[in-house]
Amino acid sequence: MSTMDLTLVARRAVTPNGVEAVEVGVRDGRIAAVEPMGASLPSEATVWLDDDEVLLPGLVDTHVHVNDPGRSEWEGFDTATRAAAAGGVTTIVDMPLNSLPPTVDPDALQVKRKAAAGRVHVDVGFWGGAVPGNLASLPPLHEAGVFGFKCFLLDSGVPEFPAADPFRAGRRAAGAAGPRRPDDRARGGRRGHRRRAALVRPPLP
Repeated sequence: MSTMDLTLVARRAVTPNGVEAVEVGVRDGRIAAVEPMGASLPSEATVWLDDDEVLLPGLVDTHVHVNDPGRSEWEGFDTATRAAAAGGVTTIVDMPLNSLPPTVDPDALQVKRKAAAGRVHVDVGFWGGAVPGNLASLPPLHEAGVFGFKCFLLDSGVPEFPAADPFRAGRRAAGAAGPRRPDDRARGGRRGHRRRAALVRPPLP
């Protein structure tokens, strides 16, 4: 087995099989091996967790308002993703409103991705927004990689993200969006073919 960049050794780790004593090997920023404790994975560095510590899988927070660009004094990508990492969250999905512009068309999604590039500490995905007048933008937003769509049936509290007609927006969004997984390629759409999710990832250490 090739050498790991980092190995985490835990007497208690949550795995698909339950709580186990394992060694988790990391290479190029990704988990490369999970072996029983005592396997002595070859590694450049090893971290032993204390007996009262538990190694958990990274969490995914699908409802985060980063507000960047435009209202980063509320929250920006740097602080939002640092806080996520500190709490064990390794992927967030950013809501489409509160930023300027809101994520209601592919151009706005690109602005959002550029604002996040080089400033994130966990993986970041994006929701698209359904607002009056942007129904034609929903399919291309999905093709560009958003994980789904958000709309308001009442006042959202921000003027640039008004309430949508629930029947028209719902029909168009249902036709545009299939399920997505928060990984670098996500299955979605009515035809079931694979499309690239609009993730922004932190640089590898």
